[in-house]
Amino acid sequence: MSRLAALTPRDYDPFLMKPRKSFPTLLASSVSALAAVCFPALPVLGQPRSYLEARVYVTSPSPSQLLADRGFSAFEPLEQPDENYPTIMIDPDRAFQTIEGFGGAFTDAAADVFAQLPAAAQEQFLKACFDPVDGNAYNLCRTTIHSCDYAAGMYTYDEVPGDKDLAHFSIEHDRRNRLPFIKRAQTAAKGQLRFYASPWSPPAWMKTNDDMKHGGKLKPEYRQTWADYFVKYVKAYAAEGVPMWGLTVQNEALATQVWESCLFTANEERDFVRDYLGPTLHRHGLADVKLMIWDHNRGLVYQRAEAAYSDPRASKYIWGTAFHWYVGDHHDNVRILHDAFPDKGLLYTEAGLRGTWAAAFRLAKNVILDLNNWTAGWTVWNLLLDAEGGPRHAGGLMGGTIVNADAAGQLTFNPPHYAFGHFSRFIKRGARRVACTSSSDDFLATAFLNPDGQIAVVLTNLTDHQEIFQLWVKGKTLKYTSPANGIITMIL
Repeated sequence: MSRLAALTPRDYDPFLMKPRKSFPTLLASSVSALAAVCFPALPVLGQPRSYLEARVYVTSPSPSQLLADRGFSAFEPLEQPDENYPTIMIDPDRAFQTIEGFGGAFTDAAADVFAQLPAAAQEQFLKACFDPVDGNAYNLCRTTIHSCDYAAGMYTYDEVPGDKDLAHFSIEHDRRNRLPFIKRAQTAAKGQLRFYASPWSPPAWMKTNDDMKHGGKLKPEYRQTWADYFVKYVKAYAAEGVPMWGLTVQNEALATQVWESCLFTANEERDFVRDYLGPTLHRHGLADVKLMIWDHNRGLVYQRAEAAYSDPRASKYIWGTAFHWYVGDHHDNVRILHDAFPDKGLLYTEAGLRGTWAAAFRLAKNVILDLNNWTAGWTVWNLLLDAEGGPRHAGGLMGGTIVNADAAGQLTFNPPHYAFGHFSRFIKRGARRVACTSSSDDFLATAFLNPDGQIAVVLTNLTDHQEIFQLWVKGKTLKYTSPANGIITMIL
């Protein structure tokens, strides 16, 4: 059984420290209360707070704790922190970017594994990942435009060579497993789930190497056809009740892989957006779909984005830049990109990882650092895989992931699932990052002001030993002991 059900009680508000009002009571109170339920207000900066106590959740390998609810800890007065005492300091009156969401990827592999689960295991998975109260509350998820490496085989939505009009375009393949999986997740998320999609490669007949694999490029004569393909995809999914919040132009646009891949230089991607994809989306009434470039590693993120953002005719179509973590850390590059182009968004879009404690620590560290460098959301890779880390049709990393299912349909929620939950459960869509600093190299931390007024502070102990620290805010402090390699969320 999952441990998630007891972690965030439905009937008790940890901020107000009293029972939650029922929905009928809220409706009866006033028209303004109805508006607050349907249209949550933005966080209010500078509102007076008492800072009496915080609710604490802990994940650590030793002692073993998985999003364990450790109850409330009290603040006490402290005018001036000591610089030699490890201190996390927050200022809720200084706010930065707004959060779009957290989640994972609806690949064909994840959908196929989900379809084979017993009914009870399916419900367990959906609740653990998507329930906004009792689960990880995933609300921003990725999916793929036709196949990627994590699929049983390669396929496209139009297999007819030379079909420039896309007369044979069909998403029938996705109606078997992927769309039913997505729709179940939509229900579990109670209407909170948004999606963005990425292509790994155009159909082989549109490419210079006549192959969906091994890189290659989009043939010039099919640039408009490929832009039209995006439009057909978005409209076909919308017709199924799955509207697209966003799109990335190309997954890993400089990676020649043994699976589906396609190469774009920075200038080629800019020109495709400027001359074909951007105008085509707008012409078909899809200007509100968030278009993202690059979708590859942090190392070249500035160079890739600068080429597009410096061209006003391309930049006007681009919401922001998507990126991954596979080659180096380079978190400063993300911040520098924001500083140079502060009106553009940043979204972390793929974290392939194993199901180990080491992967959980890496995940927590990377999420904190990306959020602190202006990233608006974070998505892991496959939501669910089998015990061998598949199915997949070509190459790549095999092994565990955030959640695995064995041949009998038993689910294992691996440590990264709980590590990620420290962010996705408690940092809500619409939350704003607030100033948060650490006086110690042993701790990383980030903090957010949620739309409901609660503050979520997430920190990780980078050491392999237990360590005392304090959370300081507005002349008050809360002292706490972190287990070795602990991941902690505090709700104020």
